[in-house]
Amino acid sequence: MRKSLAAGAVLLAVSLCEPASGQNPNGLLPRSTVPPPTSAFGTAAPYPSTSTPAPGQPLGGQPFAGNSAVTSPPGATAGQWRTPGGPSNSVASQPGSLGSASMGPGGPTTPIEPLKNISGLPRRRIASVTQGPATLPNEQGQVWREYDISPYTVRATNTNRPEQAIIDWILRDTGYEAWHSEPLGILCCNRRSVKVYHTPEMQAVVADVVDRFVSSEAESQAFGLRVVTVGSPNWRAKAHQMLKPIAVQTQGIQAWLLQKEDAALLIAELRKRIDFHENSSPHLLVNNGQSAVVTLTRPRSYVRDIIPKPQTWPNFEPEYAQFEEGFSLELNPLLSLDGRSIDAVIKCNIDQLEKLIPVSLDVPSAAAPRQRAQIEVPQAIYCRLHERFRWPTDQVLLVGLGMVANPAPNDSHPLLKGLPLVSAPLRADLLVFVENKGRLAPSAVAPPGTPAAPGTPGVPQTTQRDPRTYRGRY
Repeated sequence: MRKSLAAGAVLLAVSLCEPASGQNPNGLLPRSTVPPPTSAFGTAAPYPSTSTPAPGQPLGGQPFAGNSAVTSPPGATAGQWRTPGGPSNSVASQPGSLGSASMGPGGPTTPIEPLKNISGLPRRRIASVTQGPATLPNEQGQVWREYDISPYTVRATNTNRPEQAIIDWILRDTGYEAWHSEPLGILCCNRRSVKVYHTPEMQAVVADVVDRFVSSEAESQAFGLRVVTVGSPNWRAKAHQMLKPIAVQTQGIQAWLLQKEDAALLIAELRKRIDFHENSSPHLLVNNGQSAVVTLTRPRSYVRDIIPKPQTWPNFEPEYAQFEEGFSLELNPLLSLDGRSIDAVIKCNIDQLEKLIPVSLDVPSAAAPRQRAQIEVPQAIYCRLHERFRWPTDQVLLVGLGMVANPAPNDSHPLLKGLPLVSAPLRADLLVFVENKGRLAPSAVAPPGTPAAPGTPGVPQTTQRDPRTYRGRY
C-alpha cells in the first residue's frame, strides 16, 4: 500500500515537471528570450545573449540596441516573447513601424522605440498671457496713417523690393528702438503704401521721408561714385588749400568737401601718380534713394583643419576654406525735399589676408607613427566704415579712410612674396568721391545691377544690396 502511494506520488511529480512543447527542460526560458526591462522612457537594451554568436557578430555579448540578434524559442515568431504562465506578447502590431522587429544578419533585431513624455501632458506656459484689448492702445495720442508710395515704386524697376529703401530711411531718421518700445508703434510696408501707427510727431518724420522718395524732383536725380587708392598720403600737401574738413564719428577717418571744379583738378593730379589706381568705374551712377554696392574681391584658399579618416590613406583629409580678400563699398544717397542737400550712408568693408601662419599637427597612423600634417591660420587685416554724411548738392564729398589694407592687391612681383624684407603687407590711402550729377535723362542712368565686366578678375562688380539682408543696416 505504501509502495503504491509512493509510486503514484513520483509519477505525479514527474508529470508536473515535464516541460511543455517549446520550453526549456529546466522549466526556465533562455536569457535571450526574457523581455528586456522597460521604463517610462521606452524599452532598454536586451540582456547579453549566452548563445553562440552569429557569423560576423563579436564575442562577449550582443551589440547595441537595434543591431543585436535575439534567439527566439522554438515555435515562437519574430517580435514575440513568452512569459512564464502567460501568453505571448507582440512587440509591434504593424511591420515596418518604429516598434517592429526587423531581420538582421544574425536573426531578428530588437526594436527601437521613440522617447516618450513621462507625464504625457503638454507643457504649461510659465509666462502669464492675456488676450489684450480689442483696440490698439493710444494713451499718447497714436494715430493710424497710410502713405501712398506707388509713384516711387513704379519707376524703381531695377530692384525687386524698392519699398525696402523707404523702410531703411525711416528707421535711420526715427531710430530703430522707437518701434520696439513705448509708446506702441507699428510700421508695415508693401509696394503700394506704408502703414504707420505712432504719435503725430513720429508721423511727421515719416511723412518727410516718404515725400523725399515720391517727389518728382528726385525722380531723375543721380549720383556719381568713384573709389581710388593712392600709395602714399602725401597728396594732401598740394590739395590742403582746397579741402574743407567736416566732422566724422569713426576714428581714423577723414572727410572733406570740395567744389566740383576743385574735385576735377584733384582727380587729374592723382591720375599722374604711378601709385594711383581706380577701383570702380569712373562713370558709375546711382539712382536717388537706391543703394549700390561696389565689390572687388578674390578668393584665397588655405587648409583650415585636419579631418581624421582612418579608413583612407594617409589616415586624414585636409579641410579647405576660402578667405575673400578685397573690398566692398555700399552707397545709399537720398536727396532732400528742397533739392539743396544730400544725405548719404556709406558702408565700406576691407579685408586683406596678410599672411598664413603654418601649424604642424601630429596625425599618427599604423604605417607612419610619426606622421604630421600642416594647417594654416590666417593673419588678416580688417577695416570697417559705416557713416552717414550730409552736404550741399553743389559740392563733392571726399572720404579718406587712411592708410588701410590695399583693397585691390597687385601681385606684380610674385617671386618676391617669400622674402621677409620685401613681402611687406600692402597699404594704400583709400579715397571715396561722391558727387551729385543732377537731373539726368532716364537713358543716361545705368542700372546699378549691371556689372562693368562680368566674370573678369580684378574688375569691380556693381550690384544692388540684397533686400532680405537686415544685418548691419542701421
